[in-house]
Amino acid sequence: MSFAVVAWLAIASVVVGLAVYRKLISRFEDDTLHVSEGDTSRVAQQTFVAHRLEVVDKWGKSLTIVAVVFGAILFGIYIYGVWQASLQIQ
Repeated sequence: MSFAVVAWLAIASVVVGLAVYRKLISRFEDDTLHVSEGDTSRVAQQTFVAHRLEVVDKWGKSLTIVAVVFGAILFGIYIYGVWQASLQIQ
């Protein structure tokens, strides 16, 4: 059981790390659309940041779902074990 808890903690840590990484990337996000300007470097930077955010969001959402489901399963196993132990005491 302890290996499963360590694995869950590792997944949850990665999710938190992705959230921090996303926050760091979004500092460079520009909400203004630069389309008609002659400076194409701003458009390229917007495209790069948007693509990076999409990738981080995809992994973040997927790993969050995995962490929640895995955590719920671990919690269910723990509650079942406590329930079984309470039945054996009587």
